[in-house]
Amino acid sequence: MDKELNREEAESAQTEPVQRWVVFLIISLALLMITIDSTIVATVLHTLKEDLGTSISWVGWTLTAYSFGFVLMLLLSAKLSTRFGHSRVFRLSVLIFSLASLFCGLSRNIYLLIVMRVIQAVGGAGITPSATGIIVSHFGSARAQFLGLFGSIFSIGAMIGPVFGGLIATYWPWSWIFFINLPLGLAVLLLSIRFLPKDNLSHTDHGRLDFTGLALMGMAILSVMFATTYLAEPGSTFSSPIFIGLTLLFLMSFLFLSRHLRNVKDPFIQPQFISGKGFGAVNLLNIIHLGMAIGANALVPLYAINRYGISEMGAGMLLVVNGVSSVILSVLMSIFINRTGYRKPLYIGGVIMIAGIALLSIEPLFGSPYVWMMISAFFIGVGIGTMSPAGRNAGISLAPDQSANIAAVRSLGMQLGQIVAIAGATAIIAGAKNTGYAQAIFYAGLATFLLITMPVISRITEQKGAW
Repeated sequence: MDKELNREEAESAQTEPVQRWVVFLIISLALLMITIDSTIVATVLHTLKEDLGTSISWVGWTLTAYSFGFVLMLLLSAKLSTRFGHSRVFRLSVLIFSLASLFCGLSRNIYLLIVMRVIQAVGGAGITPSATGIIVSHFGSARAQFLGLFGSIFSIGAMIGPVFGGLIATYWPWSWIFFINLPLGLAVLLLSIRFLPKDNLSHTDHGRLDFTGLALMGMAILSVMFATTYLAEPGSTFSSPIFIGLTLLFLMSFLFLSRHLRNVKDPFIQPQFISGKGFGAVNLLNIIHLGMAIGANALVPLYAINRYGISEMGAGMLLVVNGVSSVILSVLMSIFINRTGYRKPLYIGGVIMIAGIALLSIEPLFGSPYVWMMISAFFIGVGIGTMSPAGRNAGISLAPDQSANIAAVRSLGMQLGQIVAIAGATAIIAGAKNTGYAQAIFYAGLATFLLITMPVISRITEQKGAW
């Protein structure tokens, strides 16, 4: 590993600081594009439900199907990035994402839209691991700070997306929430061709790609998603043959997957990156405290509309407040992460985030419902922004030479958390007479669960200073 790190440092020394900022700008635009697409869709769920004539549980699939595509492709994208070059995979991913965005906007029924969202995620999934690999390979001792800034990019996207989403839902057809990606994607693609560093393929991994493992994981996730959606249908119960069959399919897929990962020579994900020393706690943190929280946060506009009758524009602005607070804290924590270490910001951010989610679940104690929800959104943003840099660096610092794979595992965990939160929440909402009250119960339960699982932070490997 020392030789690998020395090689990376030598490569980094050849990169001028101004080039680093140009490269980071290109990467940031790509990350911004995929983040905007996530939050902008969240603000128009109600519009999609009405315009496409479907149920809230199927509308929720526009979010969970995107997460599913991410989960399925992230680790494969990381391996492809390592094998064929980070810059090359980055460009291809941007191209696929942009083309899929076009076809998402042209879709005229919920089922085709869901399929296109999966393909869109296939492109988006390659951006994070390849971008991480570029930074680790070319940014030297500054990589921790730049990787920490990833969180602020995601937060900026979360801030911009709801504004566009609210405007589009009010004045234009919903298709434009996807068409807006086209000019940004074209700009990123052209800039990346001109400015991204050339790939060094002399140390690439040429192991076999584990499609069997990916298929088993996809089957397990899909069966859970279908089971959750089925429970939201009228007349469905836990004893229904369809639900039982889907549950058995999940259990079988999961068991075969576990056996496959232990026995295959070159699995799509190395077991040590899942539960190895230091990694297990980091992954649990990313699934529960970041993934599930971000998933629940994406449903805040829907909650504002259903419970308090707030307009789509006003509901979208709640995520803007959320994004602004997250950006500010993410930037600050990225700057000082070498001093604070990981556990302190995780504890502080976790408590603030839990408080914000808990406030969502109760009736306003003062002011209007909109002001109350804005305060809640602010706390959630502060919490996520405080935790994100530490959550990202805590895993990568354990094995910097495997940065692309570890970044993929982190994103995978967060997407799994989002799938669980969104699928569970939409199933609860769809089966309730009072949808606003049902979602309030969901937020109360989530806040309790996050509080109970806070001790996982004590298992995070601490790190101060550069790594």
